[in-house]
Amino acid sequence: MISDSPSVMRKALKDSLSLPAFILFFTMMGFGSFARSTGFGVEMAVVASLFIWGLPGQLVMAELTATGQPIFAIIFACSLANARFLPMVVSFLPTISRPGAKFGQMVLDAQLLSINSWAMCQREFPRIAPDQRRRYFLVFASVILLAAVIGTAIGHTVSVLLPQPLVLGLIFTSPLFFALVLSAVPALSHRLALLSGCLIVPLANEWFPSIDLLLTGLIGGTIAFLIGKSRRKTR
Repeated sequence: MISDSPSVMRKALKDSLSLPAFILFFTMMGFGSFARSTGFGVEMAVVASLFIWGLPGQLVMAELTATGQPIFAIIFACSLANARFLPMVVSFLPTISRPGAKFGQMVLDAQLLSINSWAMCQREFPRIAPDQRRRYFLVFASVILLAAVIGTAIGHTVSVLLPQPLVLGLIFTSPLFFALVLSAVPALSHRLALLSGCLIVPLANEWFPSIDLLLTGLIGGTIAFLIGKSRRKTR
């Protein structure tokens, strides 16, 4: 169990720079290229990565803006695309909160949360003392966010130099990394959610393509939760 601040910070830096930062860097290069193809300037693309900090919402925003959709429709679509963050935040914040934490501080913590930092923290928190977990999260999340912002700017700039299919294909490196990290999390329900989602998404895409990911997450996550809860009761 790691309990001293310097060791926790070194571990967070090592964990983020070992692979996640590079994954986010190349993934956001893909977004930067896509943003440029839809007419976004580099400043707007960087702001989207910094403040939306959720690739599905960023892609939706860029695509709907390019087609001239009204602002309220864009905001609603972005919110729906990133709705998965709500249960993530609700389940994650108690693991890093401290007595007397201010509301603004918790909002900032929630803003820094991403699917990659959530998955990595789920894997590493059992090795870190509870009072040091927020420190680990802040360092880890800040490093990968910085890598994402830099990747967005570079992707926007060099998109004309690389084949478009190659650059856009980089977008899928982040979901692949997340799947690999989640598969190593000890909790059975996490692995079941990943497996059930893989099985459900082809059917959801075939029958309900407009809400396939939403249905996949809802059904797959519910199945994993119920099975995990049943096994805990049995034990």
